[in-house]
This record gives sequence, structure tokens and C-alpha cells, in this order.
Amino acid sequence: MYKRLRRQWNESQKAADGARGSSSGLDHVPDFSAAGRIRLLTFNIQVGICTSAYRHYLTRSWQHVLPHRSRFENLDRIATLLSNYDVVALQECDGGSLRSGHVNQVQYLAEAAGIPYWYQQLNRNLGQFAQHSNGLLSRFRPLEVKEHRLPGLIPGRGVIVAKYGNPEDPLVLVMMHLSLSKSAQQRQLGFVSDLINDYRHVVLMGDMNAHAEQLLTNTPLKQTDLIPLPADAHSFPSWRPEKALDHILVSPSLQVHSSGVVSYPMSDHLPIALDVTVPVTP
Repeated sequence: MYKRLRRQWNESQKAADGARGSSSGLDHVPDFSAAGRIRLLTFNIQVGICTSAYRHYLTRSWQHVLPHRSRFENLDRIATLLSNYDVVALQECDGGSLRSGHVNQVQYLAEAAGIPYWYQQLNRNLGQFAQHSNGLLSRFRPLEVKEHRLPGLIPGRGVIVAKYGNPEDPLVLVMMHLSLSKSAQQRQLGFVSDLINDYRHVVLMGDMNAHAEQLLTNTPLKQTDLIPLPADAHSFPSWRPEKALDHILVSPSLQVHSSGVVSYPMSDHLPIALDVTVPVTP
């Protein structure tokens, strides 16, 4: 482990001034079967910091700025979980700054989990200090992947939209990390609602910083027919889950086989998983 860490650090120092890619490319990625069953996961990884008590927000806060060798051990454990899924939405990743050892965490997790496609959305670039990012990992070739900036008083929130299957009637995955502010969430979910209005098969997934009931009754999402997880799908804080802040919301056209919180406390959030079958387009 430490030899690999040392090698990555040395290589990153040589490449620190070079361009950083945001995607793995698609040449080696298998095609998606429109009638297939897929395993979805969303996970706020807190840049690889393991938080298991409120006091850790203070005692481990320095890890949001500086590197630590335990971060790679945590990422390896997270990758072990991710290897069981087909499409993963990641929040609070670092794109390759000082605190992550100049390693793109989205790419690192994809390679460690054996997932061929990754896409990093850089939302807030603080240079060498932090590169706040969302991530997409996929075992299947998407038809297209687009990223959008979400509206808000403080910039730095984004959404990734990936389409799979039939171009005329695709499965649309929308991966996001919403603001804490309720007024900002209203604007952000209005933007997201406009993105999905024309599609039948939609999945919204990510850290939405609000309970599903609030999202589906008090925001522009109330105009959709999206279905939430059970109300007791609490994901935060990971050591004593009391709040349902992380979600996977699906269109009624998608057959859900299983869903729920995954008991895997490697961050201050727990991951959320869902298995669905995508219907065959007539």
C-alpha cells in the first residue's frame, strides 16, 4: 500500500503542472443493454475522510487542507464497496489537490474498483488547496454525458447528466450535490426539473441536503412523478443516522428490485443503493 502511495505521490509531483483530464474516455467501455438490470449507488465520500463522531469535524478538519496516508486506505475500502455496483454517483471528491496527494479521487476509485468509465465534474477550483468535484463511475458506455452548473448565491454546485440505452427513449441519470440553503435548492431543483421534463425513464441521485418529503412536496420536483425511497432511509450522520439527506428518486416506469441505505460508515454520510430494471422500449 505505502509503496503505491509513494509512487503515486512522486508521479503526481511530476505531473502537477500538466493538464488534468475530466474523463477516462469511452473506447474500452462495454455497451449498455436497454433491457438490463442495473445496480446504482450514490455516496458522499467527504474527500476520503473517515468521520465517525461529531468531534472528528474538529479534530480531523485539517484533512480538508492537508494530505494524510489514511485517506488512501479509506479510498481503498470505499472502492471495495463500489466494485459491487454498475453506476455510481460520487459527491465531495477531490480532483487532485494537495489534500488528496494530487490524486484525482474519481479516477482513483474507478481504477481501484475495476470500473472502466469515470467522469469528474470540477465545481469549485481552489487550485492546489482543493478541487471540489462530483463524479460518475460506470460499467456501461453512456450515450452522452453532460455537466451543468447549478444556480446559487455561492457558486460551486453542479449536476452530471448521463444518458443510456435507446437514444429515442433513454434512461437519464442525474447526479447532483445540492446546496444547504433552501432558497438555493428551490432554484437548483427548478433547473433540474427543466432538464428531465421530456424523459420517461429518470433517476435522480445524490446528496440533496433535504428529506424526500420536502423535495417532492415543497420544491419544483412536486411537478414530477418521481418515487422516493422509504422515509426511514436515513443516511446522516453515518455513525447515528437520523436524517435522510441522500436520495435515489426514480420514475414509475422503472421496476425497483431493492433499495436502501448501505451500512458502510467510511464518511459522514452512508451510501444509498438501488437496483432497477430498465423497460424495453416498444
